[in-house]
Amino acid sequence: MKKTLLILFALLCLNNLLKAQDFPYGAISDEEMDMKSYPKDTSAHAVVLREHGQASIEVVTGERIKLVFEYHVKIKIFDNKGFDSGTVELPVYNYNEDADSYETIEELTGVTYYTDNNGATQKAELEKSKVYAEKENKNVMVYKFAMPAMQNGCVIEYRYRMFSPYLYNFHPWQFQDFIPKIYSEYEAHIPAYWRYNVSLKGGLKLTKNTSSVERNCFSVDGGGSGDGRVSTSVDCSKLIFGMSDVPAFVKEDYMTSPKDFLSIINFELVEKTSPYTFIKENITKEWKDVDLILKKELFFGSQLKKTGLFKDRIVPVIIGKTDALEKAQSIYTYIKQLFKYNNREEPISDNGISSALDKHAGNAADINLSLVNALNAAGLNARPVLLSTRDHGKINSLYPVLGDFDYVIVRVDFNNQTYLLDATDPLLPFGMLPMRCLNDRGRVFNMDSPSDWMDLNVPQKEKSTRTLDFTLSEDGKLKGTAIIYSTGYDAYEKRSAIKKFNSTAEYIEDFKGKSPKIKVLKAEIIDIDSLDKPLIEKYDLEIDLFNKAVGTTDLTFNPFFWNKIDVNPFKLAERTYPVDMGMPSDERLTLTIHLPEQYTVATPPPVTGIAMPGNGGKFITNYEPGDHSFTFSHIIQFNKPVYDVNEYPYLKEFYNKIIQSEKAEILFKKKP
Repeated sequence: MKKTLLILFALLCLNNLLKAQDFPYGAISDEEMDMKSYPKDTSAHAVVLREHGQASIEVVTGERIKLVFEYHVKIKIFDNKGFDSGTVELPVYNYNEDADSYETIEELTGVTYYTDNNGATQKAELEKSKVYAEKENKNVMVYKFAMPAMQNGCVIEYRYRMFSPYLYNFHPWQFQDFIPKIYSEYEAHIPAYWRYNVSLKGGLKLTKNTSSVERNCFSVDGGGSGDGRVSTSVDCSKLIFGMSDVPAFVKEDYMTSPKDFLSIINFELVEKTSPYTFIKENITKEWKDVDLILKKELFFGSQLKKTGLFKDRIVPVIIGKTDALEKAQSIYTYIKQLFKYNNREEPISDNGISSALDKHAGNAADINLSLVNALNAAGLNARPVLLSTRDHGKINSLYPVLGDFDYVIVRVDFNNQTYLLDATDPLLPFGMLPMRCLNDRGRVFNMDSPSDWMDLNVPQKEKSTRTLDFTLSEDGKLKGTAIIYSTGYDAYEKRSAIKKFNSTAEYIEDFKGKSPKIKVLKAEIIDIDSLDKPLIEKYDLEIDLFNKAVGTTDLTFNPFFWNKIDVNPFKLAERTYPVDMGMPSDERLTLTIHLPEQYTVATPPPVTGIAMPGNGGKFITNYEPGDHSFTFSHIIQFNKPVYDVNEYPYLKEFYNKIIQSEKAEILFKKKP
């Protein structure tokens, strides 16, 4: 008997040894403490020295089967800009609507190694009382802590174990982050009862990728209870993924969520077998399964049957209107005025449309599902469109996951036209979506037929036209008028900026404060509340932007004194993700200057014509002299909402040439 126990104990130790690929905790070297920078990225404020994770499916206390995730990291912090790496948030989830069954974090420990005034290495342990859990909503709780005694040159280290009952959500592993990593490794131990598809996303390659079999690594006890359960033991797949010299992910302008492009290992449960009954279940869902879930969902599918709530309400809204477009526009305006948006981007109604109607407030689903019902009550063909916002990331259309959606808008079809609507913002005109919604594709939901995908590349554009007419006076000042026409999304953004102030006068005063060299003599803003019309700004201005050369009467003037581009938003040597501007844009300027007789244009602005390949965009400037006057014009166009990585060098050079061109100044000379 003793010999048998010794063999079992040895096998257990061997099994634990096979799993234990982690690096030692609590050990620090002189080399780590003395490290001044990371040679492969000298701009880094911190670097991950080593990172290890392990996930396994195990029988834990009470014979419950859980996913156990272990995490361990050691980070070198070079300066105070790297302190963010020591402020940690660990979200845990509760996917069970009926119980408070959150994932849990246990055995959380941490230590900071730092150098004291005498040059000796000291350490400060993370106190348990400094770790707190904050409930964000019914599905998310976040454990938060800050590492103690952080200072320039310190090394922080922490580790923890997470227990989860949600085996279908096998913990992914993110190799890439916003600081570089010297080495990152992940182990997955998966019993034969569960089968996952494993995929690597992102542009980086693994430096380690091994698989092996662990014999009899997982067992359950049937308990001899007579319920048909039997004791079983199966093998496990042991997968190890490693990546060396992982570069930091650098965010740049015009991008969607970074998680769309980071290098991550994902696991998708496709099949499971009960360890007790051996009944096999195919887990892989199709989109029709997601449709069925949504149809039965109390706060989604059931809400789409509430057209009766709006039949009487919309009668006065559409009375006398026979055209479908007029009806739709009136109902859209009515819903925008009826509800106040609570800024919660959710695809599922909070407590139901009826409750939102009582409060005249709700989340995105409350408002837009109400719009669907109201449009359908008027006999129009309206359907909800589920989508993922830009910050939430793109939807994986291959693997149906309801959690990929975080927003819902409305599609309405009539007169062979399709319109996409979002009634959460009172300043959005009919047929325009906010920037957050312009993200790849959406899922058009149908109650009576299969749902389908649609592109969210809606035909909207940012467009502004500035017309300036000035006269140069002998005292070196420009006096005249500036008229700005903003249409499309540019008008929406301008209206949003104006509405942040208590009045138009306050907005103008703010404008004056930001432009001290421009004296506003008179201002008028037209059609602020007429969303279907251009927003027009009219200013009488006096501008003193001239640099007089010492000892001469020469005057210089930069025609790009307004909205000048000084900085290229594209700085990376190579960008590995697309440039997503959301929509095309068109910016135009026409400047006419009338000159006194004694002045002439000695150096006119250069005429420029730059075009991107494939009709991607253009930058054109033109100069036309006249009798004691001249007209200067320029156009900047971006014709595509998204530019792929191969077009990045052209965009970068395009901006460089615009910046160089906008440095040019006009030289006025006094006639002898």
